[in-house]
Amino acid sequence: MTAGIEIEEEFLLVDPRTGVSCPRAEAVIARQRICCPLPDGAAVHREPRPSRIESVSGICGTADELYEHLTAGRRAIAEAAAGEDCAIIASGTPLRHAGVAKACETCGCHVHVGVPDRETAIAVVNQLAEWLPILLALSANSPFDRGLDTGYESWRTMEQSRFPCSGLPPRFTDAADYDRQVDRLMDCGVLADGNQTFWLARPSSHRPAVEVRAADTASTVDEAVLQGLLTRALVITALDDLDHGVAATPLDPQVAAAAVWSAARYGLAGPAVDPVAGKPVPAADRMAALMGLVRPALEDTGDSDLVRTLLDRLEREGTGAERQRRAATDGDVAVLRMLTEETVPHP
Repeated sequence: MTAGIEIEEEFLLVDPRTGVSCPRAEAVIARQRICCPLPDGAAVHREPRPSRIESVSGICGTADELYEHLTAGRRAIAEAAAGEDCAIIASGTPLRHAGVAKACETCGCHVHVGVPDRETAIAVVNQLAEWLPILLALSANSPFDRGLDTGYESWRTMEQSRFPCSGLPPRFTDAADYDRQVDRLMDCGVLADGNQTFWLARPSSHRPAVEVRAADTASTVDEAVLQGLLTRALVITALDDLDHGVAATPLDPQVAAAAVWSAARYGLAGPAVDPVAGKPVPAADRMAALMGLVRPALEDTGDSDLVRTLLDRLEREGTGAERQRRAATDGDVAVLRMLTEETVPHP
C-alpha cells in the first residue's frame, strides 16, 4: 500500500496593497468555516502569530489528491482573507512588518508520510538526515527580511537556527532515546513541550508518520506537491533500506550544520556540502544523487514523470527565492504581486 501524504502549508496574511503583515487570522478562519468548504480531511488552523495561517491537507494517496487538497486550501483561505481586506502569500519570511519590533514569523511546508509505527518513524528520521539539506535548497523561498535582501536563499532557516533543536536532527537509537533527549531539553528550560523542536525531520506527534520540515513554504502548488512526492519517495526508500539492514552513515554534527547553512545560503544555485563525505560539491550533484536514490520509489508510486516535469520547470524558472529577486528589480510591489498570483491557483 502506498504511504499517505499529508502536507501542512503556512501562509502570511498581508495588506494586498502594501504587503504589510495583517494580524487577522482569527477573523479569516471564522469566515472560511462559514463560506469556503474544504475536501474531506482538510482543515485550516491558526498559528502562534496572528498574521500567519495554516492549511492542512487530508491524507492523500496520489498526486491528484494532493493537487485537489492543496489548491482547495489555498483558494478557501484567499477567499476568506479577501473578505477581511487581506491577501495570502506563500513566502518563507514576511515582506513588510507594521512597526519596528519583529517576532520570528517564518512559514514552512511540512510533509507527513505515514509509516507503520513510532519506532519505525525514528529509524526513518535517521535514514533521511543526509538528504534534508537538498530538500531545503530545492524549496528556498525567503530571500528578504523587512524589505532587505539578506543574501540568503532561505532566511527562514537562519531565523529558526536561533532556537534550540534546529537543523538536522541528532541520531536516535529508538523512540525511548528520542523521548529522553526531548525531555532533557525540557528539563533544561529551553522547550515548553515536545512539539517545539525545529529539527528538519522528526516523528509526527499525532499519527505514525515522519514529519519532514525542511522546506520553506512553497510559492506554488506545484512546488508543494514536488516536496510531498520526493519526501514520500525518500521515506519509501528508507523503509526498504531498513528492511534490508542498510543503515545510513552517522553524520558529523559540524558537517551537518555546514550542509544546512550552505543550502540556506545558496539554494540550488551555488555550492552544497555533502554531509556524508564532508566536502563541498555542486548542488546539482546532490540533486542528481537524490534522484538516483529515489527513482525506483517514484516509479513504484507512478510519480516519476510528474516529478521530472516539475523539476524541469523549477530548473527553467528558478526557485521561489530566485523568482522573488527577479521580481524585486521592478520594486517591492512587483514581489507582492508575483507572490499573490503564484500562491493562489486560478481556476
